[in-house]
Amino acid sequence: MKAERDSITIIRRGEAVEIDRFAPTETLLDYLRLRERSIGTKEGCAEGDCGACTVAIGRPDGEGGVAYRPVNACIHLLGMADGAEVVTVEDLARGGTLHPVQRAFVDHHASQCGFCTPGFVMALFALHHRPDPGPIDRNDVNDAIAGNLCRCTGYKPIVAAALDACAEPQPDGFGESATTLTGIGEGQPVFVGNERSFFAAPAAIDELAALCMLHPGATIVAGATDVGLWITKQMRPIEQVIHVGRVRGLADVEDRSDSIEIGAAATYQDAWGALSAIDPDFAEVLRRLGSPQVRAVGTVGGNIANGSPIGDMPPLLIALGSGITLRRGAETRTMPLEDFYIDYGRQDRLPGEFLVSVRVPKPAGTAAFRAYKISKRFDQDISAVLAAIAIDLEGRRIASARIAFGGMAGIPKRARRVESALAGILLDDSSRSSAALDLLGDDFSPLSDHRASAGYRLRVARGLLMKALTEIAGTPSAHTRVVGLREVADVAGA
Repeated sequence: MKAERDSITIIRRGEAVEIDRFAPTETLLDYLRLRERSIGTKEGCAEGDCGACTVAIGRPDGEGGVAYRPVNACIHLLGMADGAEVVTVEDLARGGTLHPVQRAFVDHHASQCGFCTPGFVMALFALHHRPDPGPIDRNDVNDAIAGNLCRCTGYKPIVAAALDACAEPQPDGFGESATTLTGIGEGQPVFVGNERSFFAAPAAIDELAALCMLHPGATIVAGATDVGLWITKQMRPIEQVIHVGRVRGLADVEDRSDSIEIGAAATYQDAWGALSAIDPDFAEVLRRLGSPQVRAVGTVGGNIANGSPIGDMPPLLIALGSGITLRRGAETRTMPLEDFYIDYGRQDRLPGEFLVSVRVPKPAGTAAFRAYKISKRFDQDISAVLAAIAIDLEGRRIASARIAFGGMAGIPKRARRVESALAGILLDDSSRSSAALDLLGDDFSPLSDHRASAGYRLRVARGLLMKALTEIAGTPSAHTRVVGLREVADVAGA
């Protein structure tokens, strides 16, 4: 093993900056505003919801260039930026000339109070540097700024500015730092602090396993899109952080003929192509999961491991029959994903054990899949109910069903009584299918909270199942949906 580094390195304005002292929970936003005094990046919600703190993180794209992704600096731990270029709104203008995105904001009067403007500009800077510089439309822009809120300008001039600046991106002098970025701390684990309080970023899975055994009480962090809120909102005194984002191979996504193997540190963006290809509904839920800033760093594995009953990924993966691999020391074990969840806040994970990967089977040719996300806001909102339905068919007969819900119990959970009642009936047998759906109340006793009442959740869940059966029976989704139509070809590639 290479010697540990006791500092991290980030690239700022073309220069390597070494940082050897920081608290394990110091955020990138606090570093920028309080240490650098780069105060163009704002703090709004401090939970990754408003986008005012958006900056761009650049890493080598493997083809000699730099891939820029937008991130919420308010919940992005400073140590996680190791080895990356950090671009803020102050960096964009060159030689007194505004960046094309900034110029477009001026030309289209896309800013009033200006508080949210730096975040919008940085989100659109990332769109300006998208990997595929092909044509974009209003929907593409709306997706790009789904994680940014404005309360005075209105979105029309912002979208107009985005289309002006990003439709045909012009060279802006960024993306030339690939040589500088390549090799920064490559293969070297990071350990900043002491045995009591530290930020650690192992470089190999054996190093990760050893650290977790040595510090079983440490907080394992992937993208910090959830843990970040423990820090900024719950004020938890987290002293030991183990970041898995630099572990070689842990972010790999292997797309096989019958399944997808997703490493625990793979971000939603990393897994986007493989998962979206499973089904248009899977793609639509992913599009509405968080925001570009969240999907750029949030991980599939993190959504599984934190055990949230309202996480969007577990119901989707459970309905498909996914399994996970865990490791503790030198030992590994596998289990069905649904068995990982024991009770609210409790998972089948031993001290020192961590998630390695999730295996997602692809639906067979005889299977039909549907998924629906119900939330108060359409974009970047936590689900009140997430339904995922996988049905194996023998002609018009339901051979078997796997139905999973989020938001209906203290854990992501299958509707086993409904599944059993649906098995063997014909898709056209509305009376028997209706009777089967009535069993939802036996499978679930949901809670009432500020997102939805228990009664609402049960009614919605029943309606979603009925909609799924109706669509699978042959009714076009144009008759059952307002948005996310399965017949629209670009949904799968959204």
